[in-house]
Amino acid sequence: MDVKTEQMVKGDKVKRYLLGIDIGTSACKVAVFEKNGRVVATANGNYPVYYPRPGWAEQNPEEWWNALCGAIQEVLKTGNVAPDEIASVGVDGQSWSAIAVDKEGKVLTNTPIWMDTRAKDICDELNEKCGADKFLDLSGNSLQPSYTTAKIIWYKRNKPEIYKKIYKILQSNSYITYRLTGNMTQDVSQGYGLHCFDMHTGTWSEEMCEMLDIPMEILPDIYQCHAVIGIVNEKASVECGLAVGTPVVAGGLDAACGALGTGVIHNGETQEQGGQAGGMSICLDTCKADPRLILSFHVVPDCWLLQGGTTGGGGVMRWLEREFADFEREEGKHVGKSSLELFNEIAEKVAAGSEGVIFLPYMSGERSPIWDPDAKGVFYGLDFSKTKGHFVRAAMEGVAFSLKHNLEVAKEAGAEVSTLRAMGGSANSLLWTQIKSDVTGKPIVVPSSDTATTLGAAILAGVGIGMYKDFEEAVRLTVRNQRFHEPNGDNFEVYEKNYQIYLELYNQLKGTMKKS
Repeated sequence: MDVKTEQMVKGDKVKRYLLGIDIGTSACKVAVFEKNGRVVATANGNYPVYYPRPGWAEQNPEEWWNALCGAIQEVLKTGNVAPDEIASVGVDGQSWSAIAVDKEGKVLTNTPIWMDTRAKDICDELNEKCGADKFLDLSGNSLQPSYTTAKIIWYKRNKPEIYKKIYKILQSNSYITYRLTGNMTQDVSQGYGLHCFDMHTGTWSEEMCEMLDIPMEILPDIYQCHAVIGIVNEKASVECGLAVGTPVVAGGLDAACGALGTGVIHNGETQEQGGQAGGMSICLDTCKADPRLILSFHVVPDCWLLQGGTTGGGGVMRWLEREFADFEREEGKHVGKSSLELFNEIAEKVAAGSEGVIFLPYMSGERSPIWDPDAKGVFYGLDFSKTKGHFVRAAMEGVAFSLKHNLEVAKEAGAEVSTLRAMGGSANSLLWTQIKSDVTGKPIVVPSSDTATTLGAAILAGVGIGMYKDFEEAVRLTVRNQRFHEPNGDNFEVYEKNYQIYLELYNQLKGTMKKS
């Protein structure tokens, strides 16, 4: 028996399952997979986002861990999976955390998350002092308040008593792998959150660390995403229910794992993201940056992802449902449908273009391609004839316009896209997915939308221990297309007119937005 096979066998029981963990913005998701990608069981664990001040968005990583422990125990129970049948664990997570921990691994403060823009002034100062081009040339990304870099400096200036206790700065997935193994690490795909990360070599830049005054010692060692970085220890086993000794890989960025879980592993293949945030990820075989977009390493070696990341994705519909779906929630109890299903039905009765209602989905400022933390959400074109259905459909169309905007900028940067591979909760909506196809003029393929990200994390775990010989084999065995959407040419023409108004609205309102 070779070493890798031995890792998957314990006594007479074959370790046949992979566990994928996704640390999202509104909840963690856990899924157990067989080698062929079949989902054995899934579970979620919820936690809040805190908004203590305008522009601030925080979470408590310890609440991630507590929710995750419950979800792992639930998924093992409902799937009738013994802990020692799990061969390996992969973890993905939301981007641009700045989790400050001391030497004992204690979280020192809530982490600002990707929606947080409190460090805007710091970015303005550093771009002026150091030169915006230097950041782009090294890290492949413009310096923006959403990223990890300025959040670290914000700690130093605003919470010096916490800053002096920092032993390491962790990302969302690396915090969870630390809780599982006791090892503090950094995967290569999440390096893009720091502008002292060299996007060409996948290493920390000592020169840029000095320029930014970020001590290199607080940055963990960098690992490939499928590298085994430790095993589940006794403390974690007691808390979450996994077996002691289970291998854990470094994991990666949620968008990158989602891309892998939809089969995006070759140059030009593109994932469309419909989780809390929206956007897309285009696989590249060369390092190709554009200041209007986001560049990261893929979780697949020797590949990069040119990304568009927006604040308005599935979270827009969650907000609408929370604030305006009282009737649909009650009606759904009588007809056996969810409030979101009923939202889809009323939106479908409205013609493409929402009869002139246009929505700017900038619900927490906006990231790419406009990078405006002061941007605001806007409904335009209302009159007394408009209904709730117009609001819902216009919201779907507005999110699709933000996707189109990013795709157009990517094309200008030299990244041509032919087909989109959709994932996330919004991909469950046939209407919304068709709207995105019609707006962009691109065919859309939908693999398993709800489990694409956890599947990507599980694939990393499987490649890491040799359950799959490589990523090609893993995708071939696990990724299956469920639906196909072709763009409607007539609707495309309607949407193109509204899209131009969408762009014009922001350009005319952005000065006003900064005043409010």
